Amino acid sequence: MYVCLCKGITDTQIRAAVADGASSLREVHSTLGVASQCGKCGITARDIVRESLNDMAENDEQLFYALT
Repeated sequence: MYVCLCKGITDTQIRAAVADGASSLREVHSTLGVASQCGKCGITARDIVRESLNDMAENDEQLFYALT
């Protein structure tokens, strides 16, 4: 889905930026340029960044287990 129409940035691109190490909207903004023109996509982009970070944290938690 297109999130930033001004720059043609999709949610997939935002998720990929987070997977590549971006940990905030500011970092995604500097990488992709999202929310740099009209700014209407900023809230949605921030939500996608947060969701992606939470998903990554949940996946990491599943990798840890108690040794017996």
